[in-house]
Amino acid sequence: MRVDPIGKLLLGLGTGVAFGALLEKGGVARHDMIVRQLLLHDGRVATVMGTAAAVGAVGVYALERAGKTQLSVKPLQPVAIVGGGVLFGAGVALLGYCPGTSLAAVGAGRRDAVAGVLGMLAGAVVFTWLYPRFKAQLEAGNQGKVTLPEVTRTPRWPWIAGLSALIAGRAALEARP
Repeated sequence: MRVDPIGKLLLGLGTGVAFGALLEKGGVARHDMIVRQLLLHDGRVATVMGTAAAVGAVGVYALERAGKTQLSVKPLQPVAIVGGGVLFGAGVALLGYCPGTSLAAVGAGRRDAVAGVLGMLAGAVVFTWLYPRFKAQLEAGNQGKVTLPEVTRTPRWPWIAGLSALIAGRAALEARP
C-alpha cells in the first residue's frame, strides 16, 4: 500500500479547508441557497462550482505541463455516470446540500448537514460492499480513458479557455442588477 508523505496530506487538508471556507464565505454552503439553485431561482452555486472547476483545470494542466503531476483519467462509463448522477441529484434534492457544501456547513456549525455527511459515509460503505455485484453492469459501454480534447483532436487549453469564458459570462450575468 502506497502512503503519501505528510506534507502532501497536509496540503490536501489545507486546500480542502480553504475551499470549504470560501464556500461558506460565498454563501453557497447554506441549505436555502442550494434549494434556490435547485428551483432555478439563484445560480450562484453553479457559478461558484464552475469557477472552482475552471481554476482547478488551469492548475492541474499547468502542473502537468511543468512535470509536477501526472493525470489519472478515469474511464468513460456512461451507465455508472448516469446512475451516479441520479443518486447524487436525489441526495442533493433530499438533503439540500451537495457533498462539498455539506462538509462546509458542518464546519460552520450547522447540525442539519451532519445527517448528510453521515449518509454519504454510509452510502460509501454500502457502495463498496455492493460494487463487486454490480461491477459488470456499471462498466457496460465502457469507452475507455478519453477526454474531450482527445475525442475532438484539439489542444486542452481552448477547452479550458472556453470553460473559463462560459463561467465568466455566467458570473457577469449573475452580477447584473
